[in-house]
Amino acid sequence: MKSITTSLMFVGEQAGKAEEAIRFYTSLFPGSKITDIQRYGAGEHEPEGSIKMARFRINGTEFLALDSHLDHQFNFTPSMSLYVECESSSEIEEAFRALADGGSELMPLDNYGFSQKFGWLKDRYGVSWQLNLSD
Repeated sequence: MKSITTSLMFVGEQAGKAEEAIRFYTSLFPGSKITDIQRYGAGEHEPEGSIKMARFRINGTEFLALDSHLDHQFNFTPSMSLYVECESSSEIEEAFRALADGGSELMPLDNYGFSQKFGWLKDRYGVSWQLNLSD
């Protein structure tokens, strides 16, 4: 096995927002960058210019993203989320606030016993995030 990479497919109301989302994510976390973007061309089965496949890194971890305007019977779900270990209170608070803007809090930042500071949210693109303050 060569690798395992998380792939985010933006469908339904989020179709066409893959590039916007990955630009947001890579601006939010240090050590992040977009490494490659391939777009659909004229005459292909998706709108011209939408993301065929994008590769990006968040804090050194590689992800894939793509747009699909086809009628899918699924979307992102909180049962699959990106788990982020933060090193300071200011880092977790800033990331949580930015990711929650336009999204919804599933578990507000708080002490839940298993963590001094933890929060779970769904961002404006429907992607779920768990943020934890490292001990």
